[in-house]
Amino acid sequence: MILYGARPSPFVRKVLVFAAEKGLELDLRPGGFGQGGDAFARASPFGKMPAFEDGDFRISDSTAIITYLDTLHPEPNLIPTEAKARARTIWYEEFADTIVQATGMPIFFNRMVAPLLGVVQDLAAADAAEVKTLPGLYDYLENILPQSGFLVEDRFTLADIAVACPLINICYCSAVLKEGGLAPDQGLVAADAGAAELCRGAGGRSQGDRAHGRRMN
Repeated sequence: MILYGARPSPFVRKVLVFAAEKGLELDLRPGGFGQGGDAFARASPFGKMPAFEDGDFRISDSTAIITYLDTLHPEPNLIPTEAKARARTIWYEEFADTIVQATGMPIFFNRMVAPLLGVVQDLAAADAAEVKTLPGLYDYLENILPQSGFLVEDRFTLADIAVACPLINICYCSAVLKEGGLAPDQGLVAADAGAAELCRGAGGRSQGDRAHGRRMN
């Protein structure tokens, strides 16, 4: 199974962590930002990253890819089957994809990506997102995070993966989380650190094992 994209993308990272939890190895190949060639274009006609290929099956979008992987490999269970827990998991994934990522994008892009691409940085936009919007996201997460440190069913699920992945990019270039957001020993932040470790190429224990090992004492 081939995954096209770049590791710094929270959406690519989400699929990589989800697959690792399932014990699946994905062949990550460059895709997007002018990379990937015809193979990427066939899997993602609109250039959406990540894209995925499994034999003659091709699809793009992280949620679609995760749905495919989970249907083929339902265990270990990362998307709860109980109705309320499942709905909450899907909400947290949507929250991560459309709210956390939207808030983090101007911060990460302008502080980290723009210099690499040689484009003008809008540091004012980054500062505004960090000051005006980011604290509210952290307040929300701190208020709803259960004592266990996991977002749904007091265990590691797609909800934790989805929310942690865009937080990684934010934490590369913002100290708000450390200075006044979620307590650093919360399970969500542990999942954040574990996902970052996995996406740097770490082997060994699964992401879930690392998260369990680092959550609240």
